[in-house]
Amino acid sequence: MKEAVWYSVYLFMLTAMLSCRGKAQMAQDHTALHRSEKRFVCFLYHRFGDARFPSTNVSLNDFESHLRYLADNGFTVLTLSDAMAYLYSDEPAKKVAVITIDDGYRSFSERGLPMLTKYNLHATLFINTETVGAADYMNWAQLESAIASGIEIGNHTHSHAYFLNEAPATRYRSFEQDIRKSQDTIRDRLGIEPAIFAFPYGEFDEQMKEVVREIGFDYAAAQNSGVVYAGTDRYQIPRFPMTEALADPAQFAEKASMRPLRIIRQTPGNTVLPGGEPRPELSLTIHNEGLQTRQLQCFVQGGGCELKIVSETTDEVSITVRAANDLTRRRTLYTITVPDSSGSWHWYSHLWINNEVVN
Repeated sequence: MKEAVWYSVYLFMLTAMLSCRGKAQMAQDHTALHRSEKRFVCFLYHRFGDARFPSTNVSLNDFESHLRYLADNGFTVLTLSDAMAYLYSDEPAKKVAVITIDDGYRSFSERGLPMLTKYNLHATLFINTETVGAADYMNWAQLESAIASGIEIGNHTHSHAYFLNEAPATRYRSFEQDIRKSQDTIRDRLGIEPAIFAFPYGEFDEQMKEVVREIGFDYAAAQNSGVVYAGTDRYQIPRFPMTEALADPAQFAEKASMRPLRIIRQTPGNTVLPGGEPRPELSLTIHNEGLQTRQLQCFVQGGGCELKIVSETTDEVSITVRAANDLTRRRTLYTITVPDSSGSWHWYSHLWINNEVVN
């Protein structure tokens, strides 16, 4: 009788334990699902209402239309650090967008920031400390005011130099010293230590990324366009640039709704143009999330594009992309887009840098 009672207790405890494990596994699966669904689009701005520089400027009408669209369509607008933290958290998926501003031009303080304040939205501002207070740039008092308004400050180096123009023998030491000088200056003048970084001109190589990581930054932003998701390289965060030619409200809305093209493998992984290769080939293996692969498109700045599907299964598709003409610019994007079965579009771009072309 005692054995029967003991066995009943044992079965009860075993059932309870398995039930708890099952619930824990379900919770983990639920969390993994949330993380796999989560994404956000990051936008990059420089100048506001300054028509002298159309390649880095947006009109105030366009900028306000962007903010109004985000506010009216249920987006949560976060700083870049907060958006990355959300991405890796257990929080359920929601519509998230990020606004970033590079360089710290005075037009942001005078025209862009008041617009953000009007809509009660936050943003991340990357500053290069050598120019703070110069004729066209925000001064330290304006930066303090921006922080008080909820703006996150990021490091954009001290000199904002073309570091890839420097020989590899000295490049990485110079790059590190420049970043640390900026970090020390920000700490001394603003009393904060940025945890986020942006590469000047969006230019970097793999070792420069490692320098940023070793200094202790949590994340680094690039300038190739794309959608951020859990599989994104945290030291190569893509951002959609906003300029007078790219800031049309309809185009902005399309980019805000973009989904990521989830990359499994990529060759090559570098951004610096391979020596002697004027038409580099990019090989990608992509998660096939119901993609309409026959509608795969590729675009190359300044010319045509050749795309080939190498192999395809229900789980993944492998493609190659190559420019139809020699790359003659300093920076060239290969951009790939494709719709899925629901009609949503997915986007990915890879940046090539020819550091033999002097800007």
